[in-house]
Amino acid sequence: MLAALSTAPPAAAENAAAAAPAASGAKGRNVKFQDGTIVPALGQGSWHLAQGRHPAADEEQALRTGISLGMTLLDTAEIYGGGRAEEMIGRVIAGQRDRVVVVSKVAPDHATADGIARACAASLARLGTDHLDVYLLHWRTRQTDLGVVVAAFEALREAGKIRAWGVSNFKTSDMEDLFGVPGGDRCATNQVLYNVGNRWIESDLLPWCEQRGMPIMAYSPLGNDSLVHDPALARVGAAHDCTAAAVALAWAIRGGNVMAIPESGSAAHVKENAVALQLTLTPAELAALDSAHPVRPSDVLRSILDRGKSWLHDFRSGE
Repeated sequence: MLAALSTAPPAAAENAAAAAPAASGAKGRNVKFQDGTIVPALGQGSWHLAQGRHPAADEEQALRTGISLGMTLLDTAEIYGGGRAEEMIGRVIAGQRDRVVVVSKVAPDHATADGIARACAASLARLGTDHLDVYLLHWRTRQTDLGVVVAAFEALREAGKIRAWGVSNFKTSDMEDLFGVPGGDRCATNQVLYNVGNRWIESDLLPWCEQRGMPIMAYSPLGNDSLVHDPALARVGAAHDCTAAAVALAWAIRGGNVMAIPESGSAAHVKENAVALQLTLTPAELAALDSAHPVRPSDVLRSILDRGKSWLHDFRSGE
Protein backbone atom coordinates (compact mmCIF):
# COMPACT_ATOMS: atom_id res chain seq x y z
CA MET A 1 0.00 0.00 0.00
CA LEU A 2 1.13 3.52 -0.72
CA ALA A 3 1.40 5.97 2.13
CA ALA A 4 -1.99 7.52 2.76
CA LEU A 5 -2.06 11.22 1.97
CA SER A 6 -4.44 14.07 2.64
CA THR A 7 -5.65 15.33 -0.72
CA ALA A 8 -7.21 18.60 0.42
CA PRO A 9 -5.20 21.41 -1.22
CA PRO A 10 -3.41 23.56 1.34
CA ALA A 11 -4.28 27.21 1.74
CA ALA A 12 -1.15 28.17 -0.17
CA ALA A 13 -2.42 26.33 -3.23
CA GLU A 14 -5.72 28.20 -3.00
CA ASN A 15 -3.85 31.50 -2.86
CA ALA A 16 -1.75 30.54 -5.88
CA ALA A 17 -4.91 29.65 -7.78
CA ALA A 18 -6.82 32.77 -6.81
CA ALA A 19 -5.92 34.41 -10.10
CA ALA A 20 -8.01 31.79 -11.96
CA PRO A 21 -11.59 32.95 -11.42
CA ALA A 22 -13.13 30.01 -13.32
CA ALA A 23 -11.25 27.47 -11.26
CA SER A 24 -13.13 25.06 -9.07
CA GLY A 25 -12.76 21.54 -7.69
CA ALA A 26 -11.44 19.83 -10.81
CA LYS A 27 -12.23 16.19 -11.41
CA GLY A 28 -8.60 15.49 -12.27
CA ARG A 29 -7.00 17.07 -9.21
CA ASN A 30 -6.54 13.70 -7.52
CA VAL A 31 -5.74 10.24 -8.79
CA LYS A 32 -6.63 6.97 -7.12
CA PHE A 33 -4.31 3.95 -7.21
CA GLN A 34 -5.68 0.43 -7.38
CA ASP A 35 -5.12 0.00 -3.64
CA GLY A 36 -7.38 2.96 -2.92
CA THR A 37 -4.60 5.44 -2.15
CA ILE A 38 -5.36 8.95 -3.39
CA VAL A 39 -2.55 11.27 -4.46
CA PRO A 40 -2.45 14.73 -6.04
CA ALA A 41 -2.69 14.60 -9.82
CA LEU A 42 0.09 17.16 -10.10
CA GLY A 43 3.57 16.31 -8.86
CA GLN A 44 7.14 17.37 -9.58
CA GLY A 45 9.82 15.81 -11.75
CA SER A 46 13.60 16.01 -11.42
CA TRP A 47 15.03 14.77 -14.73
CA HIS A 48 17.29 17.79 -15.27
CA LEU A 49 17.71 18.97 -11.69
CA ALA A 50 21.02 18.90 -9.78
CA GLN A 51 22.94 19.28 -13.04
CA GLY A 52 23.95 22.94 -12.81
CA ARG A 53 21.16 24.45 -14.88
CA HIS A 54 20.06 26.51 -11.89
CA PRO A 55 21.66 27.17 -8.51
CA ALA A 56 21.02 24.17 -6.27
CA ALA A 57 19.41 26.39 -3.64
CA ASP A 58 16.89 27.66 -6.22
CA GLU A 59 15.99 24.15 -7.35
CA GLU A 60 15.55 22.97 -3.79
CA GLN A 61 13.36 25.97 -3.02
CA ALA A 62 11.28 25.21 -6.11
CA LEU A 63 10.66 21.67 -4.88
CA ARG A 64 9.77 22.88 -1.39
CA THR A 65 7.41 25.45 -2.87
CA GLY A 66 5.67 22.76 -4.88
CA ILE A 67 5.22 20.61 -1.80
CA SER A 68 3.69 23.54 0.07
CA LEU A 69 1.24 24.05 -2.82
CA GLY A 70 0.08 20.44 -2.84
CA MET A 71 2.44 19.04 -5.51
CA THR A 72 3.62 16.37 -3.12
CA LEU A 73 4.38 13.56 -5.57
CA LEU A 74 8.13 13.73 -6.28
CA ASP A 75 9.60 11.73 -9.16
CA THR A 76 13.27 10.91 -9.59
CA ALA A 77 15.59 8.11 -10.75
CA GLU A 78 18.98 6.67 -9.95
CA ILE A 79 20.36 7.89 -13.29
CA TYR A 80 19.20 11.50 -12.98
CA GLY A 81 22.34 13.55 -12.52
CA GLY A 82 24.24 10.39 -11.59
CA GLY A 83 22.23 10.14 -8.35
CA ARG A 84 22.45 13.84 -7.49
CA ALA A 85 18.74 14.40 -8.15
CA GLU A 86 17.90 11.78 -5.52
CA GLU A 87 20.30 13.45 -3.10
CA MET A 88 18.65 16.81 -3.73
CA ILE A 89 15.19 15.40 -3.11
CA GLY A 90 16.55 13.77 0.03
CA ARG A 91 17.54 17.19 1.35
CA VAL A 92 14.16 18.65 0.42
CA ILE A 93 12.07 15.96 2.11
CA ALA A 94 14.15 15.82 5.29
CA GLY A 95 11.79 16.50 8.17
CA GLN A 96 8.66 16.16 6.02
CA ARG A 97 8.87 12.63 4.63
CA ASP A 98 5.33 11.80 5.67
CA ARG A 99 3.99 14.67 3.52
CA VAL A 100 5.29 13.37 0.21
CA VAL A 101 5.03 10.45 -2.19
CA VAL A 102 8.52 9.55 -3.42
CA VAL A 103 8.90 7.77 -6.75
CA SER A 104 12.22 6.53 -8.06
CA LYS A 105 13.32 4.29 -10.91
CA VAL A 106 15.81 1.48 -11.42
CA ALA A 107 17.78 1.40 -14.67
CA PRO A 108 17.34 -1.72 -16.83
CA ASP A 109 21.01 -2.65 -16.55
CA HIS A 110 20.35 -3.22 -12.84
CA ALA A 111 17.19 -5.24 -13.51
CA THR A 112 18.35 -8.52 -11.99
CA ALA A 113 17.23 -10.01 -8.69
CA ASP A 114 20.31 -8.83 -6.81
CA GLY A 115 20.75 -5.73 -8.96
CA ILE A 116 17.32 -4.32 -8.18
CA ALA A 117 17.82 -4.87 -4.45
CA ARG A 118 21.21 -3.13 -4.54
CA ALA A 119 19.91 -0.26 -6.66
CA CYS A 120 17.00 0.25 -4.30
CA ALA A 121 19.30 0.31 -1.28
CA ALA A 122 21.51 2.92 -2.98
CA SER A 123 18.49 5.07 -3.88
CA LEU A 124 17.17 4.89 -0.32
CA ALA A 125 20.57 5.99 1.00
CA ARG A 126 20.73 8.96 -1.37
CA LEU A 127 17.15 9.94 -0.55
CA GLY A 128 17.71 9.53 3.19
CA THR A 129 14.58 7.44 3.67
CA ASP A 130 13.78 3.87 4.63
CA HIS A 131 11.24 3.25 1.89
CA LEU A 132 10.05 4.35 -1.54
CA ASP A 133 6.36 4.88 -2.13
CA VAL A 134 6.63 3.72 -5.75
CA TYR A 135 9.59 2.04 -7.47
CA LEU A 136 9.60 1.83 -11.26
CA LEU A 137 11.53 -0.08 -13.90
CA HIS A 138 12.82 2.85 -15.99
CA TRP A 139 12.45 1.12 -19.34
CA ARG A 140 12.48 -2.35 -20.84
CA THR A 141 15.23 -3.84 -22.98
CA ARG A 142 15.39 -7.10 -24.90
CA GLN A 143 17.37 -8.56 -22.02
CA THR A 144 14.79 -7.62 -19.38
CA ASP A 145 13.28 -10.65 -17.67
CA LEU A 146 9.93 -9.38 -16.45
CA GLY A 147 9.45 -12.38 -14.19
CA VAL A 148 12.68 -11.58 -12.38
CA VAL A 149 11.74 -7.90 -12.14
CA VAL A 150 8.31 -8.60 -10.67
CA ALA A 151 9.73 -11.10 -8.18
CA ALA A 152 12.41 -8.61 -7.09
CA PHE A 153 9.88 -5.80 -6.70
CA GLU A 154 7.56 -8.03 -4.71
CA ALA A 155 10.42 -9.06 -2.42
CA LEU A 156 11.19 -5.39 -1.77
CA ARG A 157 7.52 -4.67 -1.11
CA GLU A 158 7.24 -7.54 1.36
CA ALA A 159 10.40 -6.31 3.08
CA GLY A 160 8.89 -2.82 3.48
CA LYS A 161 11.50 -1.17 1.24
CA ILE A 162 8.86 -0.07 -1.26
CA ARG A 163 5.12 0.45 -0.91
CA ALA A 164 4.25 -0.21 -4.56
CA TRP A 165 5.98 -0.74 -7.90
CA GLY A 166 5.39 0.04 -11.53
CA VAL A 167 7.02 0.56 -14.90
CA SER A 168 8.02 3.36 -17.22
CA ASN A 169 8.05 3.74 -21.00
CA PHE A 170 5.99 0.56 -21.51
CA LYS A 171 3.84 0.27 -24.63
CA THR A 172 0.59 -1.70 -24.64
CA SER A 173 2.36 -4.85 -25.82
CA ASP A 174 4.85 -4.48 -22.97
CA MET A 175 2.01 -4.13 -20.49
CA GLU A 176 0.37 -7.26 -21.85
CA ASP A 177 3.65 -9.13 -21.44
CA LEU A 178 3.91 -7.82 -17.89
CA PHE A 179 0.38 -8.93 -17.02
CA GLY A 180 1.24 -12.37 -18.38
CA VAL A 181 3.85 -12.78 -15.64
CA PRO A 182 2.73 -14.07 -12.21
CA GLY A 183 2.11 -11.00 -10.05
CA GLY A 184 2.47 -8.62 -13.00
CA ASP A 185 -1.03 -7.31 -12.45
CA ARG A 186 0.16 -5.72 -9.20
CA CYS A 187 1.76 -2.97 -11.28
CA ALA A 188 0.63 0.36 -9.80
CA THR A 189 1.36 2.72 -12.68
CA ASN A 190 3.09 3.21 -16.04
CA GLN A 191 5.08 6.43 -16.46
CA VAL A 192 5.16 7.60 -20.08
CA LEU A 193 5.51 10.66 -22.27
CA TYR A 194 2.18 12.47 -22.54
CA ASN A 195 1.11 16.03 -23.20
CA VAL A 196 -1.37 17.94 -25.36
CA GLY A 197 1.19 18.03 -28.17
CA ASN A 198 2.02 14.32 -27.95
CA ARG A 199 -1.13 12.26 -27.44
CA TRP A 200 0.09 8.89 -28.69
CA ILE A 201 -1.15 6.96 -25.63
CA GLU A 202 -4.78 7.94 -26.23
CA SER A 203 -5.29 5.53 -29.12
CA ASP A 204 -4.41 2.40 -27.15
CA LEU A 205 -2.30 2.52 -23.99
CA LEU A 206 -4.39 5.00 -21.99
CA PRO A 207 -7.71 3.14 -22.45
CA TRP A 208 -5.92 -0.18 -21.77
CA CYS A 209 -4.70 1.13 -18.42
CA GLU A 210 -8.02 2.80 -17.59
CA GLN A 211 -9.86 -0.48 -18.12
CA ARG A 212 -7.62 -2.03 -15.48
CA GLY A 213 -7.86 0.82 -13.01
CA MET A 214 -4.22 1.75 -13.47
CA PRO A 215 -3.30 5.44 -13.51
CA ILE A 216 -0.75 6.85 -15.94
CA MET A 217 2.10 9.07 -14.77
CA ALA A 218 2.87 11.64 -17.47
CA TYR A 219 6.39 12.95 -17.85
CA SER A 220 7.21 16.00 -20.00
CA PRO A 221 3.63 17.31 -19.66
CA LEU A 222 4.89 20.67 -20.93
CA GLY A 223 6.61 19.11 -23.95
CA ASN A 224 10.09 20.00 -22.70
CA ASP A 225 8.81 23.60 -22.54
CA SER A 226 7.64 23.58 -26.18
CA LEU A 227 4.08 24.19 -24.94
CA VAL A 228 4.91 27.08 -22.64
CA HIS A 229 4.35 29.62 -25.42
CA ASP A 230 1.76 27.69 -27.42
CA PRO A 231 -0.83 30.12 -28.87
CA ALA A 232 -3.87 27.89 -28.31
CA LEU A 233 -2.92 27.25 -24.71
CA ALA A 234 -2.13 30.93 -24.18
CA ARG A 235 -5.61 31.95 -25.42
CA VAL A 236 -7.25 29.61 -22.92
CA GLY A 237 -4.89 30.83 -20.21
CA ALA A 238 -5.86 34.46 -20.90
CA ALA A 239 -9.48 33.58 -20.15
CA HIS A 240 -8.44 32.24 -16.74
CA ASP A 241 -5.69 34.78 -16.05
CA CYS A 242 -3.09 32.00 -15.88
CA THR A 243 -0.18 30.75 -17.95
CA ALA A 244 -0.20 28.44 -20.96
CA ALA A 245 1.78 25.99 -18.83
CA ALA A 246 -1.01 25.82 -16.24
CA VAL A 247 -3.52 25.13 -19.01
CA ALA A 248 -1.32 22.37 -20.46
CA LEU A 249 -1.09 20.75 -17.03
CA ALA A 250 -4.82 21.09 -16.36
CA TRP A 251 -5.43 19.44 -19.73
CA ALA A 252 -3.11 16.54 -18.90
CA ILE A 253 -4.85 15.75 -15.59
CA ARG A 254 -8.37 16.48 -16.82
CA GLY A 255 -9.64 12.90 -16.81
CA GLY A 256 -8.72 11.77 -13.31
CA ASN A 257 -6.51 8.87 -14.41
CA VAL A 258 -3.30 10.80 -15.17
CA MET A 259 -0.70 12.26 -12.84
CA ALA A 260 1.54 14.92 -14.40
CA ILE A 261 5.07 15.55 -13.15
CA PRO A 262 6.35 18.86 -14.56
CA GLU A 263 9.88 19.86 -13.69
CA SER A 264 11.04 23.34 -12.75
CA GLY A 265 14.05 24.88 -11.11
CA SER A 266 12.14 28.10 -10.38
CA ALA A 267 9.78 28.63 -7.45
CA ALA A 268 7.93 31.26 -9.50
CA HIS A 269 7.23 28.78 -12.28
CA VAL A 270 6.16 26.15 -9.77
CA LYS A 271 3.59 28.59 -8.38
CA GLU A 272 2.28 29.15 -11.91
CA ASN A 273 2.09 25.40 -12.50
CA ALA A 274 0.24 24.76 -9.23
CA VAL A 275 -2.75 26.74 -10.54
CA ALA A 276 -3.57 23.63 -12.61
CA LEU A 277 -4.66 21.83 -9.44
CA GLN A 278 -7.63 24.20 -9.26
CA LEU A 279 -8.22 24.87 -12.95
CA THR A 280 -11.22 23.32 -14.73
CA LEU A 281 -11.28 23.65 -18.51
CA THR A 282 -14.66 24.09 -20.14
CA PRO A 283 -15.92 21.73 -22.87
CA ALA A 284 -15.44 24.52 -25.40
CA GLU A 285 -11.85 25.06 -24.28
CA LEU A 286 -11.10 21.34 -24.45
CA ALA A 287 -12.59 21.24 -27.96
CA ALA A 288 -10.41 24.16 -29.01
CA LEU A 289 -7.30 22.40 -27.72
CA ASP A 290 -8.36 19.19 -29.47
CA SER A 291 -8.63 21.14 -32.70
CA ALA A 292 -5.24 22.81 -32.22
CA HIS A 293 -3.53 19.60 -31.10
CA PRO A 294 -5.33 16.56 -32.52
CA VAL A 295 -4.18 12.98 -32.15
CA ARG A 296 -1.76 12.53 -35.03
CA PRO A 297 -2.13 9.75 -37.62
CA SER A 298 1.41 8.69 -36.74
CA ASP A 299 0.27 8.13 -33.15
CA VAL A 300 -2.49 5.79 -34.31
CA LEU A 301 -0.05 3.98 -36.63
CA ARG A 302 2.36 3.57 -33.74
CA SER A 303 -0.31 1.79 -31.73
CA ILE A 304 -1.29 -0.40 -34.67
CA LEU A 305 2.32 -1.45 -35.21
CA ASP A 306 2.73 -2.19 -31.52
CA ARG A 307 -0.43 -4.30 -31.55
CA GLY A 308 0.79 -6.07 -34.69
CA LYS A 309 4.02 -6.98 -32.98
CA SER A 310 2.06 -8.42 -30.06
CA TRP A 311 -0.21 -10.45 -32.33
CA LEU A 312 2.79 -11.79 -34.27
CA HIS A 313 4.44 -12.84 -31.02
CA ASP A 314 1.27 -14.65 -29.92
CA PHE A 315 0.98 -16.37 -33.31
CA ARG A 316 4.56 -17.59 -33.23
CA SER A 317 4.03 -18.78 -29.67
CA GLY A 318 1.08 -20.85 -30.82
CA GLU A 319 -1.40 -18.99 -28.64
